[in-house]
Amino acid sequence: MELADRHVVVTGAASGIGRALAQRFAAEGARAVVVADLELSAARDVAGEFGGLAIRTDVSRAAEIEALVAQAVKANGPIDLFCSNAGIGGPGGGPEAPDAELQRTWEINVMSHVWAARALLPAMLARGDGYLLNTASAAGLLTQVSALGYSMTKHAAVAVAEWLAITYGDAGIKVSCLCPQAVRTPLLESALEDPVGAGPLLSGGVIEPADVAEAVVAGIREERFLILPHADVAKHMALKGAQPERWLNGMRRLVRQGRGGERPSA
Repeated sequence: MELADRHVVVTGAASGIGRALAQRFAAEGARAVVVADLELSAARDVAGEFGGLAIRTDVSRAAEIEALVAQAVKANGPIDLFCSNAGIGGPGGGPEAPDAELQRTWEINVMSHVWAARALLPAMLARGDGYLLNTASAAGLLTQVSALGYSMTKHAAVAVAEWLAITYGDAGIKVSCLCPQAVRTPLLESALEDPVGAGPLLSGGVIEPADVAEAVVAGIREERFLILPHADVAKHMALKGAQPERWLNGMRRLVRQGRGGERPSA
């Protein structure tokens, strides 16, 4: 799909990857770009760069995603591309993490994609056309060893995107799943505070949000399901699938190195 003359909505678009996506879509000639974010003032700043529409949205609430879709359609007509991008890091550690924090991570990182599809699909299916871009993470294809909550929710986010692609692909609905690794955002800085997770996270290098946006534009143009801004992720996926024991042993080695106290540099 070409982005020129399209109506695009991006959640989590006030900063980081979301902001870069919104900016790049506008530069590609999208006729309308909606900047949705919990932080309305920052969203307005981004939308003001290209004459877009800012809408405050809490993606942890289904009703707010429904309202976002309704407001965007009212302002700009049918939505061509919806980028369900907002996400959080969630609590660090494993099963000892508080239930409330794990539940909030689940709602934002997984259910927001489900609620977006629920709000969008009736109209998209009726016209036989529409594009869903769901931001997951390389952690959803591999794992994030320092955070069970992040890892499990990103795995689930990939599963949601796969299910949508399988179920609605023959009905004209395109689905892409964005799975970056280390991207220079505040979320990355937070993740690097844990030396156990830093090694695996930084193994593919750190890229900029603009690099992710470049990969997304190319992936959408090709209507590719998996969009991998870090090329090494595909290699790790292949190893994980073909030799799972070897992959697990390699990950354990990285965890042992992290526990040794040496923090890899970004």
